[in-house]
Amino acid sequence: MTTLTSSLPNRFAQYWALTKPRVTQLAVFCAVIGMFLATPELPDWRIAVPATIGIWLLAGAAFAVNCLVEREIDSRMARTARRPMARGDITVPQTLLFSGVIGGIGTWVLYHFVNPLTMWLTFATFVGYAIIYTIILKPATPQNIVIGGLAGAMPPALGWAAIANDVPMQAWILVLIIFIWTPPHFWSLALYRRDDYAKSGLPMLPITHGMVFTQFHIWLYTIALVATTFLPYAVNMSGLIYLVSVILLDIVFMWYAWQVYRHYTDQISRKMFAYSILYLALLFAALLVDHYFKI
Repeated sequence: MTTLTSSLPNRFAQYWALTKPRVTQLAVFCAVIGMFLATPELPDWRIAVPATIGIWLLAGAAFAVNCLVEREIDSRMARTARRPMARGDITVPQTLLFSGVIGGIGTWVLYHFVNPLTMWLTFATFVGYAIIYTIILKPATPQNIVIGGLAGAMPPALGWAAIANDVPMQAWILVLIIFIWTPPHFWSLALYRRDDYAKSGLPMLPITHGMVFTQFHIWLYTIALVATTFLPYAVNMSGLIYLVSVILLDIVFMWYAWQVYRHYTDQISRKMFAYSILYLALLFAALLVDHYFKI
């Protein structure tokens, strides 16, 4: 009994790790911001809470499938070798059952307690990430993160759809911001983890096209990202609080991108990757603050 009791927290932690909780939390955070931006008032908690739960569960299910498909690749990379499937701590049937159960519950919650539009959009996002990106695109092309980035960019639209039962232009602007943000975010990781990715066998841009090519494309995408982040202000979706915030955030992002492009070191690339996560969280937080205290 003692052994069983002591092993339960460890088993829970292993299944929790399958959902890639840090990535999931950022995605759900962006979805929740979409919920708040979809209405001039506070969103109805009776919809917002089940929407958050449903989106979280389906995101976790998608990441569990990702861990399953990439278990051999993960075992060859230092960054991912400790993941439960890479270590063999959880079997393929267990992972499939886990993903199916939480994904099924998430789908049911969204359909019955939110609306069918949100359910179908979230399910399509699951398919886009778990199947199209993970199984088809990622091992096939160095542009995998660009093409497959749409699935990872969808959370604001999911949150917006949950509250408004619609996905207007403003929601797609938020999706576009994350879509353009994804390549410089991910490639900055791929640069300083290039030896890991070389072992993985995946056709990542620094491996297939070289460091300089990737550094230049990080700079190009950063310029595009900066232009895109001004769209909420340009279409009168946000005011001065967001404008000032995004200018400051963009200046720092551009500085990191320029350093990666012209003065590369692994340390600066690592710092850019860390900042890119903070950048996205602060940008969406600024949108939220501006929404309720618009100047």
